Amino acid sequence: MNRIGRWIGFVVPVAFFFLAFPGLALAAEEPAGLDAGDTAWMMTSCAMVLLMTPGLAFFYGGLVRRKNVLSVLVQCFMAMCIITVAWVVLGYSLAFSGDIGSGNLGGVIGGFDHFLLRGVGYEVRDGTIPHMLFMIFQCMFAIITPALIVGAFAERLKFGAYCVYIVLWLFLVYCPVCHWVWGEAKGFFGLGNNGALDFAGGTVVHINAGVSALVCAIVLGKRQGYPEKTSPPHNLPFAVLGAGLLWFGWFGFNAGSAGAANASASNAFVVTHIATAAAGLTWAILDWILTKKPTCLGIITGVVAGLVAITPASGSVNPIGALCVGGGASIFAFIAINLKVKLKYDDSLDVFGVHGVAGIWGALATGLWATSMVPGNEANGLFYGNPIQLLHQVKAVAFTIVWSGSISFILLKLIDATIGLRAENRNEQVGLDLTEHAETAYTLVD
Repeated sequence: MNRIGRWIGFVVPVAFFFLAFPGLALAAEEPAGLDAGDTAWMMTSCAMVLLMTPGLAFFYGGLVRRKNVLSVLVQCFMAMCIITVAWVVLGYSLAFSGDIGSGNLGGVIGGFDHFLLRGVGYEVRDGTIPHMLFMIFQCMFAIITPALIVGAFAERLKFGAYCVYIVLWLFLVYCPVCHWVWGEAKGFFGLGNNGALDFAGGTVVHINAGVSALVCAIVLGKRQGYPEKTSPPHNLPFAVLGAGLLWFGWFGFNAGSAGAANASASNAFVVTHIATAAAGLTWAILDWILTKKPTCLGIITGVVAGLVAITPASGSVNPIGALCVGGGASIFAFIAINLKVKLKYDDSLDVFGVHGVAGIWGALATGLWATSMVPGNEANGLFYGNPIQLLHQVKAVAFTIVWSGSISFILLKLIDATIGLRAENRNEQVGLDLTEHAETAYTLVD
């Protein structure tokens, strides 16, 4: 009897396991058209892009005051959690389903074809990788984009308001622009289908986040004591570590956007590195000329500006074009950041100056240096005999600025009118680490 009981105790759980997971009992065949090498590269790229958000957390965290470093880290990690869930439930569908509406009135946003990932399986989607892998790669972009905005309102936004804002922003700002550029948008809003080039997210990611960051900074107002009593970065080594992680992860960001391990990915990988190095060097030279000292903060800021600018161009410019894109990114971002105080807005960590301005430059520069000699790209820019491409880029930039700025403003005002945006004065003085999260980053032990 005991032996029978032991057999039942073994067989029943095993049978239940295989009934609950029938795919384990009968292995499914590999989908037709899948390439193992491309799939492996794209899974690697996913991991690299995900690492960029913790890298961003360290980059931003090192630049704020010590009493607010945890609040920045938590906001970035919360983006990894909450945006993933929102993307799976609805975001992917809004970005990559077919248009809602038709003709010129359609194309603003996708529909509900992939609600709760309906129809997103292991079949190959537009290439040689599983549809599900494409979905999660795009999820990594959706995560880091709202996390970029954190730098604009650092040290003064309530955590609850932040959570509500980034989810609504994903659905109403990010997903529409993503649909226009990378999705199936047709008609008036079909930027990608009508000629605009954005290989890895100049408009979708950087202009989108940069313009929204500027709006956040203006709506929230200045930090207490700004600019007279602002403090220098509390931990520059943190910021350097974050910049290094961003540089590393960006190879997956840009080269992964080829969707395969091919010549296009190779070009994106190479020009990403070249533009980034050129931008860091350019910023150091600017510092050297204007302040007599090349600063650590300046070099890593230039590096990030170069990464931003080459993002839309990485699938269409050659190495010489990349040098120009990277150098220009530092020049324009340097000017924008130095104008901030004169324009009297408090973008805490210069998100608009770096991501917005360098992103705009990168999108326009794509229309200048794009060349059909790059594998996978058929469009030439102005310097290769096609001025129309620059007009396509201008249109994409303008659409993104108007949409991102106006919808972000409306969202912020609605949230402020309901649950409030800004931390109380006392909480801001004490620091958001303690008042929002009941923790401190640095504990001294005897």
